[in-house]
Amino acid sequence: MSTFKRNILITGGAGFIGSHVVRLFVNKYPDYKIFNLDKLTYAGNLANLRDIEKNANYEFVKGDIVDGNFIQQLFSSNHFDGVIHLAAESHVDRSISNPMEFIMTNVVGTVNLLNAAKSSWLSDSQPLNSNRFYHISTDEVYGSLGKSGFFTEETKYDPHSPYSASKASSDHLVRAYADTFGLPVVISNCSNNYGPYHFPEKLIPLAINNIIHNKPIPVYGKGENIRDWLYVEDHARAIDVIFHKGKKGETYNIGGHNEWTNIDLIHLLCKISDKKLNREAGATAKLITFVKDRAGHDLRYAIDSSKIQRELGWKPSLQFEEGLEKTVDWYLANQSWTNNITSGDYLKYYEAQYIHR
Repeated sequence: MSTFKRNILITGGAGFIGSHVVRLFVNKYPDYKIFNLDKLTYAGNLANLRDIEKNANYEFVKGDIVDGNFIQQLFSSNHFDGVIHLAAESHVDRSISNPMEFIMTNVVGTVNLLNAAKSSWLSDSQPLNSNRFYHISTDEVYGSLGKSGFFTEETKYDPHSPYSASKASSDHLVRAYADTFGLPVVISNCSNNYGPYHFPEKLIPLAINNIIHNKPIPVYGKGENIRDWLYVEDHARAIDVIFHKGKKGETYNIGGHNEWTNIDLIHLLCKISDKKLNREAGATAKLITFVKDRAGHDLRYAIDSSKIQRELGWKPSLQFEEGLEKTVDWYLANQSWTNNITSGDYLKYYEAQYIHR
């Protein structure tokens, strides 16, 4: 018989944000059994979790949330009382070239999880008050801001890419299951994350890797697009707080209060890298290369996270310059991690290391 206080399912736990959430929960809550469900697509990497993979309260499950029968069986077998749903296709460029993959994972996959939670929790034998379906979303569902203003929890949805449209759809479905069936849900929408274990197709890790190897640093358009940056470990802490203390049915915006244009970010990254790599000041900036802008590229995102700060007591711990320096230090110290991804060797880690429990 299980000695664990709770059984928590975290989807997408081998990905960037998900691996930080899994690590936090496994280490902070030894009386919780944490199930990490991941399909291990190109962005899933079990090497992200080598430090906790042998913990007694951790179990990895390989599977696809698009497979509804599999999800139903998983819930029936493990009696989850909480779900933290991070599994998603998340790269805007990929959504432009292959929208259907995003619809299947982000919309159909979310519905499968909602159906399984509904079947499992909305029964006479399950104490509903102990359950929670926590859906993690993005600020991109709100569309684009002008030069002023912030996204709030009441901002009208206005997605502009297949990725953001699929996430907006999943947000609406989560709320619909709460309203229609009484499913106990919470939702959060976060700004751009950065930090260790970020897949190197994204702006910051791509730039760092190119800087290390003296390759061109691609910047869309003129680099004038603005993003609000949130250190990934701060996001994981916010997820912990919302999962345990967030009010049922509520939405919480999570932002870093770190607005930067892409070009200013890259110049800061170049400055930090020159120092770390003992290069002449300004040498790395010569690698900056402007490329054709992304289709439908939103001008500005900025989050008003006053609600979570006011109601739940969370706030970001790092300013961007400090967090970016920590991120550069991590990638310089873990070049083998990036090399395993760019070479494709990381895909072999599951086959070589994982033994089903």
